[in-house]
Amino acid sequence: MVKRKGASSSEEGWNYEAKVAEIEGIITRIEAGELELEAVFDQFATAVEYLRQCEGFLQQRQQQVDLLIETLSQE
Repeated sequence: MVKRKGASSSEEGWNYEAKVAEIEGIITRIEAGELELEAVFDQFATAVEYLRQCEGFLQQRQQQVDLLIETLSQE
């Protein structure tokens, strides 16, 4: 299967599961009150960016699945 380049989610070394784990870690630290207020905002912004990357990754994969299903339907 050919990998497409473009969005940051497809960059070398990017991993969906790793990003989800990082998001969960950020949420855990925020909920535990382990961070200063400024760090909470910084970490929240980081988590939002990771969520956007994950959403883009999933949208790309959904488009690929849709295309494959369409190809199968045409056969």
